[in-house]
Parts: sequence; C-alpha cells; structure tokens
Amino acid sequence: MKLIFFAAVLLAVAALAFLVTAKLRTNEAGGKATGTLFAKRPLTEREQAMFFRLSQAMPDTLVLAQVAFSALLDTKDRPTRATFDRKVADFVVCSKAFEVLAVVELDDSSHKNRAAADAARDTLLAKAGYRVLRFKNVPDTADVLKAFASSPG
Repeated sequence: MKLIFFAAVLLAVAALAFLVTAKLRTNEAGGKATGTLFAKRPLTEREQAMFFRLSQAMPDTLVLAQVAFSALLDTKDRPTRATFDRKVADFVVCSKAFEVLAVVELDDSSHKNRAAADAARDTLLAKAGYRVLRFKNVPDTADVLKAFASSPG
C-alpha cells in the first residue's frame, strides 16, 4: 500500500514539474513560441520624419535611431544593469567623433499616463551625464535648433 502511495506522489511531482517546465517555455504573452517572424521597418513614419528633421536641422551631426541603452550606459553590477538592459532611446545625436550631444525622445500616445516611467528613463540617462530632449510632435527645424541651444552641453 505504501508503495502505491509513494508511486502516486512521485507521479504527481513529475506531472507538476512537467507543467512548470512547459509554462516556462511559453512566451510572455502566454502562448507558445511559434518561431514565426515578420520583417518590419525600423522606424515608424513619424519616427522617420523626426530622423530627417534632426538630420536636416543639424547636418554636421550623426543621428542614430533606436539605440539600446546598453550602448549608452554601463555598470559592473547586474541589479543596476537590469534597470536599463531592455530600454531603447528613440534617437541619439552625436558629434562626428561620436560624442553624445543629446538623447532625443519622440513621445506619442503610448506615453500618455507614463510620466513616471519617462522620468525614470530620463534620470538614468542624466546620471550618466546625458541630456534628454523630449518632443511630443515632430518639431520644425527652428525648434530643434532652439532645443539644442537651450540645453546645456
């Protein structure tokens, strides 16, 4: 009788382990990974307009798009790295020597009710010495130049 009970417990533990493993293999959306991939443009139409506006307003600079924070920030400890390892800056404007002049964020409707998250991102960048310029809409050339002139650095 004890052997049957022991076998039943062992079977239950094995089934539980299988379910946990299966759950860990699913993606964040809760479904199983399909392996299906689709190509997409690296910038939305709005981001493309901003890219060209920055390039036009500041022709002697390099405008980089969709830059991982890990390309801008570094640390020696994992907990700190975890605060930025999956974040991406919309644009980074650099001198021709790749000195960062500013990190530029183009806020859209996805930033509504995200002021705290945006402030936290800005704080991370500021701690490393970067200035962050945020625009709600694609500015005209004069407004880009004014923003860069009014920001320290």
